[in-house]
Amino acid sequence: MDTQLPLAGIKVVEHASSVAAAYAGRLLSAMGADVIMVEPPEHNPLRREPPFLGSDSTVSAVFAYLAVGKRSVICDLRDEDDRVNFDRLVSGAHILIDDTPVDRRRAIGLDPERIESVHPHLVHLSVLPFGAVGPKAGWQGCELNLIHASGEGFLLPNGLSASLFPDRSPLKIAGHFAEMQGGIAGALSALSALWAGEGQFVDVSVQDANVAVGAFTVQRYGDGSLEHRVSRSFRYGGVIECQDGYVELLTLEERQWLGLVKLMGSPEWAMDEALGDATARSARGSEINRHIHEWARHERVDDLVARAQELGVPMARYNTPEQVLAGKHEAARELFARVPIPGDGTCQIQTAPFRFGERPLPVRDWPSEPGADQELLKRGASRPAGQHQREDA
Repeated sequence: MDTQLPLAGIKVVEHASSVAAAYAGRLLSAMGADVIMVEPPEHNPLRREPPFLGSDSTVSAVFAYLAVGKRSVICDLRDEDDRVNFDRLVSGAHILIDDTPVDRRRAIGLDPERIESVHPHLVHLSVLPFGAVGPKAGWQGCELNLIHASGEGFLLPNGLSASLFPDRSPLKIAGHFAEMQGGIAGALSALSALWAGEGQFVDVSVQDANVAVGAFTVQRYGDGSLEHRVSRSFRYGGVIECQDGYVELLTLEERQWLGLVKLMGSPEWAMDEALGDATARSARGSEINRHIHEWARHERVDDLVARAQELGVPMARYNTPEQVLAGKHEAARELFARVPIPGDGTCQIQTAPFRFGERPLPVRDWPSEPGADQELLKRGASRPAGQHQREDA
């Protein structure tokens, strides 16, 4: 197996208009899969999703990130001839990703029963807001619906935002957090099915994926404790203001608490014998936090974080977006790379949120123009004849 591109040789057909399904395809592409986007004649609606790359640009930043490394064909599944071409394309694929609403699938030949009968070898991945089966299967859902349907929205804003803006209404996380969680679940589920070595229908619910993210909150609710955005925090630590910015602190282990005490210069209040007990520290969290905040206001972020890391204290700078791109850790990991934008300079883009070896996954090409790979409809995705679904190392 090529650990740089472990999915090299895997063919994926992506029929998607949502961030969730497209992100599943993006993750597979980052691992080396050949992902072919099937776009309608009016093109993928994500191409028109703001924000755009520059004030005069018509290139969607969201689409560019989701579609990097993918190829594109135009195919109208409402047309019988195009459906024949689509079947030819899918016959050479290992995975089909689809997010067509349940009640529209049969009309365009994408219902699971037909796909299974015509393409029994295929892993058919469905990614929908509330899944393809059950009482909510027909429900629509956007990012705002999904972040709240999972319970996470009820807990936002918290931490620093809740402290600075205590009267602010429940919010959603910036961007497409909920849908990307659905995409992660979709990619992992498709790979699990692929490893099983047989064609099957895989049903992913974006809501379910996000409920899993908040499993700790759900567990506490089962124990009779209802978390709230104002009180949702560890007893001490969290986001702390410094002289020139903010840091985030989290101490869960005894050695981390001892490191924090040393970092603060072993102040008299921290020498209280009672604070040697973790339960007592938790009960006196507000008092401890007052001392931490008073001490940190006189510290500079970079110096403080460097000293904390030497002592094994889990602390990091609370980054602005610009600092994320310029961060030493991100640079050392080669998390971002510059990708040429056809006729319009370059753009920094995340290569992948993971790696399989010493080197980061290579940067894939800029997304294809709509229909740039139209010849693929005539010859299919070229899946090797007789190739088994699972390819062992």
